[in-house]
Amino acid sequence: MQTEHDVLSCAPRRILVAGTSGSGKTTLARRVAAMAGVPHTEIDALFHGPGWMPRESFMGEVTALAAQPGWVTEWQYGVARPLLLQRADLLVWLDLPLTVVMQRVVRRTVVRRLGRTVLWNGNQEPPLRTFFTDPDHIVRWAWRTRHATARRVAGAVTSRPDLTVVRLTSQPAVDGWLAGPLLDSCQPDTIAGPPG
Repeated sequence: MQTEHDVLSCAPRRILVAGTSGSGKTTLARRVAAMAGVPHTEIDALFHGPGWMPRESFMGEVTALAAQPGWVTEWQYGVARPLLLQRADLLVWLDLPLTVVMQRVVRRTVVRRLGRTVLWNGNQEPPLRTFFTDPDHIVRWAWRTRHATARRVAGAVTSRPDLTVVRLTSQPAVDGWLAGPLLDSCQPDTIAGPPG
């Protein structure tokens, strides 16, 4: 497993971003996609239909996405993870401290709810009081599933020993990796001509 300091062996083209709910996967995925020059597909937009119901077309769209030569997406949803993992050439694990993750998910949830932010297919965050009544409220979900990503990444390392996995454990590490190894891997090769 690599850190923010390790050189990438090649320019990644099919990239997964893993992390606890609310950790900043989508923000990082957008930045990675822009630097790598490949499209970002937000997997939540493929999954959630109106009324937060799963879309019937989800796996068909994930299959089409995975078949493309270049993409970045979040490593979510049990039915989609194996297919995406099989096709990926880089897995970025956003393994931030729990305090940072929880601050982010709470802040994001409150901002979205108070601003009535329209998410995928017209959905909005539920009223804040549902934190107390819904065991699957996103903040409670993030807390309850906080250890799941580490187990999944360990499984990915076992099942795909050829896969490059980068673990980023702080925001400075994220920024350093983007500005260092990822940026370097995305630079076009420069071939020097004969001396003139």
